[in-house]
Amino acid sequence: MIARVRAGEPEAYADLVRAHTGIALRAARALGAGSDAEDVVQQAFFKAYCSLGRFRDGAAFRPWLLSIVANETRNTVRTAGRQRSLADREAALVEAEPLIPPTADPAVAALEIERRVALLGALEQLSEEHRLVVTYRYLLEMDEPETAAALGWPRGTVKSRLSRALRKLGRLLPEFDPGESLDRRGRRRGGDGGE
Repeated sequence: MIARVRAGEPEAYADLVRAHTGIALRAARALGAGSDAEDVVQQAFFKAYCSLGRFRDGAAFRPWLLSIVANETRNTVRTAGRQRSLADREAALVEAEPLIPPTADPAVAALEIERRVALLGALEQLSEEHRLVVTYRYLLEMDEPETAAALGWPRGTVKSRLSRALRKLGRLLPEFDPGESLDRRGRRRGGDGGE
């Protein structure tokens, strides 16, 4: 598809935009863009289009795009001179998609929300590197090679920073089991997290 875009087919880029807008918005919101997420994503797609000449043939588009989204989010937050609070991130993620299906047991739903807020609060206490690796790996459900490509880090760095981040989350949330993975909504799933 990139070759088609480079060949001058505007509809090919429109297809790429349609295919990746959802995850780009989730990434911008999870990384702190809040109400600016749509502007961040629009600017990221524009920058990606302008930079297609530097895109490596054979590379995956999604991690490359998400690295642009992450940079644009950081720039937007810095330029605005404000860090998004936990409440802002929570509200932005709630807007992105429903957290709990309407048919869920209210007690279970309340517990899920409480756990999610605690987890997002703990994520706020991590360093930017650790927050990024957890966000990409679990909240955006990217595999290890995609996470490494999106962050521009070697896979070994992704593994070590993720391990340290999960240990720190374990200290911040004693009930947190690093063997459980997180879905893109910040909820825990059983399993080995794909490691």
